[in-house]
Amino acid sequence: MPEKIATNETSPRRLPPLLRRAWYSLNQTFRHRIAHLGITPDQYSILRWLHEGDARGLTQQTLTDLMASDPNTITSILRRMEKAGLLSRHEHETDRRARRVRIKPEGHRAFTAAFEIARKLQTEILSVLPPAQRLRFLADLDMVAEACSQAANRK
Repeated sequence: MPEKIATNETSPRRLPPLLRRAWYSLNQTFRHRIAHLGITPDQYSILRWLHEGDARGLTQQTLTDLMASDPNTITSILRRMEKAGLLSRHEHETDRRARRVRIKPEGHRAFTAAFEIARKLQTEILSVLPPAQRLRFLADLDMVAEACSQAANRK
């Protein structure tokens, strides 16, 4: 029988399970609350990036990077969103290999409705923290997310 390694792994306050539980619960709640809009949380994120991004549109590669996903997954999501009339894809003006993605009016409508739901959900979730701690928590979480990204890039 292998020797048991002494760790604090039994502590309920480990980063990976806490992040996973928070992300999964938040994602499922948001998924249910926007289902009537005909979009998913990933599609909402893409609409948000397009809404906030360059008016000429964003490249598929930029969206892949922003979504921290792989190109095949993003291409599949974009294909479904284009078919639903939420966005359009166009040839890039200077790079033949790239495609620019632009949000369409129907995408703006879905984004606007979903944004209000997302805003209310964030307020609801963060209400467990004292008001003075909410911005600090988000800043700390941003630093943790950046450290995770940097660790992944170091492999």
